[in-house]
Amino acid sequence: MGKYFGTDGIRGVSFEKLNSELAFRVGQGLVHTFKPSQVVIGMDTRESSPMLAYSIANGILSLGVDVLFAGVVSTPMVSHYSKLKNIIGVMITASHNPFMDNGIKVFNKGYKSADADELIIEEFIDHGEVTYQSFGKLSLSNDIHDEYIKIYEKMDLKPTNKRIGFDSANGANYLISKEIFDTISPNSVQINNRPNGKNINLDCGSTHMYAILDLIREHHLDFGFSFDGDGDRIMVADHNLRIYDGDLIIYMIATYLKRKNLLNKNTVVLTKMSNPGILKALSDQNISYKLTDVGDKYVFHELYTNDYTIGGESSGHVILTHLLHTGDGLLVGIYLLKILEELNTTLANLVGDVELYPFKLTNIKGIHKSVLSLPQVQSKISSIQDRLGSHSLLLVRASGTEALIRVTISSKDEALVESLTEELVSYIQMEGKNL
Repeated sequence: MGKYFGTDGIRGVSFEKLNSELAFRVGQGLVHTFKPSQVVIGMDTRESSPMLAYSIANGILSLGVDVLFAGVVSTPMVSHYSKLKNIIGVMITASHNPFMDNGIKVFNKGYKSADADELIIEEFIDHGEVTYQSFGKLSLSNDIHDEYIKIYEKMDLKPTNKRIGFDSANGANYLISKEIFDTISPNSVQINNRPNGKNINLDCGSTHMYAILDLIREHHLDFGFSFDGDGDRIMVADHNLRIYDGDLIIYMIATYLKRKNLLNKNTVVLTKMSNPGILKALSDQNISYKLTDVGDKYVFHELYTNDYTIGGESSGHVILTHLLHTGDGLLVGIYLLKILEELNTTLANLVGDVELYPFKLTNIKGIHKSVLSLPQVQSKISSIQDRLGSHSLLLVRASGTEALIRVTISSKDEALVESLTEELVSYIQMEGKNL
């Protein structure tokens, strides 16, 4: 990671780290790095998003490059348009973070900017000379919306009489989600669709599922969809108030794709944090899987390196490459709804063969990550893995943001999960104290 760019663009507290001067320099840095003829900019609903969007736009415009301003749109809408038109895209969002944070995501022809390009932009932010040329043209454009809608038109969606609710997290997809749901479920109920600049993700959305559960209970809904602040994640719940995470959603869609002969190479992509019960169920369906490190960029790389159809994370970031090249919570939700209608079934039935295993995550605080490099600790981890056996999960990793070690263990045997977690955590603590 660089000085400004992290794993998912530039993030920080708005009006402090992310101020108008930085955003202006990012805009000029984009022009110096990519030499674009045109840039599309979209934003979420945070109170700081217009400031950042127009500051970046001014940096771009001042070097004679045209800007299309899309207004409040989801991250996948910007990414899709950037790829479709082979241009640079910028999304102003901090995803599922609280409103005081914000971020700048850069797309190069639809794909997240490469590390090398981000380093060039960072060099310009710190040392580049701000210059002014002939001013470019700023246009307010509905084209981003219109091109995105075409994805759904190709899906040939039929109206449903299912009782549906959806939580837009007071975020970036609150407008487009209502438009799409209204076409197939006019009686659907939308909540958290009144953004005021400060309520994005506030006690709502995919990270606060009790909001959609309350709605399901109150209105006796068949199921509900919950999105995050920038619209690229989804979680689902049914009338029994059962929550279905990204891994379960991937299982449901993957088994459908296999039946339709649409699952390329008969393989799905998940992360090393996936519940072993999901992996066992996929194996029972004769579906192969690849496991990546945690992070959507690793899933994305595996999908496109090997031309797979579906992949994602338990957090609800799901990519369906036969529909769109990037993760999109709304698109995944509508596709899942299409499957439910076509098969005339329920969410519970689609995962009837899945038995989720006991899962335990323990944070060991105050331990330096170097403990994981000790030969005796590595040997102990291998020993625990052997004792867990097949169809189990053992993941030991250092936090990237604080001084702690995360130990995750999952197995069909709950007593074994508890005892081995206690044994491994105690061992790491003991060795950590000896450093």
